[in-house]
Amino acid sequence: MVDVETVTSNIPRSNFKETDLETLADLILESGGILKPLVVKKTGFEQYEVVDGHFEYYSAVRAREKNPNEGDMVSALIISSENEDVALKQIASLKAIDSSNKPGVKTPIKTSYSESISKNNDFNLLEKQINDLRSELAQERRERQELYEALKLIESQIPKQTTPLDAFNSLSLLELTFRLRTAGFTDKKAVQVAESVEKERKKKKFESLKDVLARVKIPSGKKQIKGISGDKMVDIVDSWSRILFI
Repeated sequence: MVDVETVTSNIPRSNFKETDLETLADLILESGGILKPLVVKKTGFEQYEVVDGHFEYYSAVRAREKNPNEGDMVSALIISSENEDVALKQIASLKAIDSSNKPGVKTPIKTSYSESISKNNDFNLLEKQINDLRSELAQERRERQELYEALKLIESQIPKQTTPLDAFNSLSLLELTFRLRTAGFTDKKAVQVAESVEKERKKKKFESLKDVLARVKIPSGKKQIKGISGDKMVDIVDSWSRILFI
């Protein structure tokens, strides 16, 4: 079974009557597929060209146009490029034999009841096989969709990497206080520095760690002093860089 969209024909669709294509398209949709597989050759990755069965191919295309959900797949016999000439000779030979065996006057052939039952059973078996294959393809599509959705969910749950500068600009007051404590600040100083960071970044986003050093101040008596020294910033970078994800 191949996707109709992956198949092309080098014979124009206009060579066939649309009414004939329409009739076979309805029968394809009614029976769940074409009974005579197309003969195709591979022209690329999941790309094929019709070698024999151009009328059936365009009927399958018409069936897909009428009902994309039911007419998306078509049965096909795929031959290799090396065997194309041999296959074409065999097809031509079979057509010649079939043409020579056609009687000049068509005589109705009476079919026995047992033969009729046998043919019906064969048709029912083929129909069941086609339906089973369609169910397998539908299940495979559902499983691929479920896998895709599961991967997207996992991807959305992977934490994003952050840098010390990103942390100063984005962490909440509570998270920032905790991070400062892990870098060796006392509880009181961690709170003071975190509050100063939050106040300053509301005015303007920090552009660098040097900018953080210059703008973050904490009270000391009646004065404002640097909240983070150069040495302490080294400790912060070293400590926070070990925490790759937030």
